[in-house]
Amino acid sequence: MLSRAVVDAVAEVGGYAGGVYLRSRTDGLLLMASLAGLPGLLFRPWWRMHVNRPYPVAEAYRSGQSVHLADAEASMRRFPQLMAGLPFPFASLYEPVTAGQERFGVLLVLREATPGVPVSALDRERLREAADRLGQELASLAEAGTPVVWEGDPVLVEPPAGDDGAGDAADRLPQALLSVDRHGRIRYANAAAADLVGLSGDRLRGQVVWKALPWLGHPAFEDHFRAVFMSTEPVHFSVRRDGDPGGDWLSVGLYPGASGLTLTIGAETKPAYAPASVARPGTGLGSPADRASALYRPVALAIALTEAVTARQVSAVVTEELLPAFGGRQLAIYMLDERQLHLAWETGFPRGFLDRFDGVGLDVRLPGVECLTSGRPLFFESMERLSAAYPGIPLDASVGARAFLPLIASGRPVGSCILGFDAPRGFSPEERTVLTALAGLIAQALERARRYDSEAALARGLQSALLPRRLPVREHVETVGRYLPGTQGMDVGGDWYDVIETGGGLLALVIGDVQGHGVAAAATMGQLRSAVRAFALSGSTPERVMSGTNQLLIDLDPGQFASCCYVLLDPATGSATAVRAGHPQPLLRHPGGRTEVLDLPGGVVLGIDPEATYPVTGLSLARGAVLALYTDGLVERPGADIDTGVERLRGALAAARPAPLTETADRLVGGTGGADRPDDIALLLASRTGGPQE
Repeated sequence: MLSRAVVDAVAEVGGYAGGVYLRSRTDGLLLMASLAGLPGLLFRPWWRMHVNRPYPVAEAYRSGQSVHLADAEASMRRFPQLMAGLPFPFASLYEPVTAGQERFGVLLVLREATPGVPVSALDRERLREAADRLGQELASLAEAGTPVVWEGDPVLVEPPAGDDGAGDAADRLPQALLSVDRHGRIRYANAAAADLVGLSGDRLRGQVVWKALPWLGHPAFEDHFRAVFMSTEPVHFSVRRDGDPGGDWLSVGLYPGASGLTLTIGAETKPAYAPASVARPGTGLGSPADRASALYRPVALAIALTEAVTARQVSAVVTEELLPAFGGRQLAIYMLDERQLHLAWETGFPRGFLDRFDGVGLDVRLPGVECLTSGRPLFFESMERLSAAYPGIPLDASVGARAFLPLIASGRPVGSCILGFDAPRGFSPEERTVLTALAGLIAQALERARRYDSEAALARGLQSALLPRRLPVREHVETVGRYLPGTQGMDVGGDWYDVIETGGGLLALVIGDVQGHGVAAAATMGQLRSAVRAFALSGSTPERVMSGTNQLLIDLDPGQFASCCYVLLDPATGSATAVRAGHPQPLLRHPGGRTEVLDLPGGVVLGIDPEATYPVTGLSLARGAVLALYTDGLVERPGADIDTGVERLRGALAAARPAPLTETADRLVGGTGGADRPDDIALLLASRTGGPQE
């Protein structure tokens, strides 16, 4: 089922590769379930995807919205971390796989980039239909009692049988020529290739190219192969035969195509800027590709760490970015608190093994402690060497290697990091330098995250105290509110919403936004919310509520102004009156799905003009209609017109299912920038659930 869905989707939108991610038994973790058109092992770092990561797969699943990236520029602008790991010219399309309210995963397709040309409406629709078909099939499995979760490695879709490219003409060529499919397997090898390897073409056929030619499988060349599998640009590089520093120079050419690639290998004199040698794994970083990788890893990790906000997110980034880069299998991060090291994150170690080290003091002789107190990283190329240096230390394995890195930020000790490897290995001077530099980046991110965690907790507590704890439950109407604090800076914001029972069966819907951030903005917000509530409960008309609140803000003279929108609704009949003070226009979703931006005449923002007037507009909410009140943080983006954001929100509300209203609210605020949200967001939805149709 999954393989067929991937193959069909790739064919329908003119792609060359694709896959399906499905949710797993681990909360928040997606696993690649099926992959077509790419060698699985070459893309192993992307088999797992946490839904909170800044990648298009995660955003499509998290938001329930399609993601279409037509070229590298669009990808870099929206998802720089994706391009840091796969810096090649390609296009990618991501479609959430859903059925009703259920989210199963994401369908993705890779295809040739179209710079400056967006993905067509027809291709968007085709991919949406393919995802819907898959969603219905998965829903049927779920209804039959089969859990729709994925475990283990992805299923690799076999490429279609076709011409292996053999011919007498190829055997006349002096250089080796191999035809390689999109799984990296050799389909044809000419006579020169057979002579180069010492095997006949028949024995080469079906082998993975990196196993048949192991000196092409060095990590230094992995990006070259990823490049041709991800894009249509050929790649050329030089290698030494058999990875021997004294071996002959060979020129390698990779020529990609829809069904695979053509690989050529020919003799070459040493190029002017050729690598001095190709280092064996664990012995050093001798080639330019190795040195470029050494530079790339800190940059890629730094990009990822800027996206991480909490200590847990930092730890997850280290797991996903650092371990694959160096072939590690185990990771542990200890944080320093009150002169004791406490385990903050672990992966790959036997369950419970590290518990015995949790809470150890700085006077204990352990490598994780001594690397921090001395400020020097410790590297052990084998478990025997670790045991000899620390006699009696408990070991989780008899074979492997370990690196203990001090986490120090601006001279202040933060904690220590343990990297584990399944096999003995050396640590070259270059690798030690890179790992030490990365440890410094991790320490700074953890220190920043720790401050964020404590300050954000204080901010959330204050903000929560100022917002309504629950909204009133009334017949014929359902209301849902959402508030998200800004993530750039730790200050409390001034956005608020409220639902007030005013008497006579009427319900007041209120949303407002005080200028600026910080305690002053929050205090002003609390005063305005109380003022609006007092005026509403006294039976004041909407115009009187707004003008009275305006006068109060002027009298208080806090040096701030505020916007506000106030709607007085009769849930039984659906009739409403609305008044607006410099606030974004509400949205109204009609029962059939048509959604419009209301055109409510309004007055100036509160706190500016004591003579300001606020006109009142009549509205009517039919049964099944949804009214959306929101603050500008939901629609504003730096450098973009606010009308574009309003239109995006209107489209999202039109596409959302009207019930349950809580899911609609989550969907509307779900695509608001994640860990890069510059402003607060408040959203209030009201839906007529009963009463007359009109």
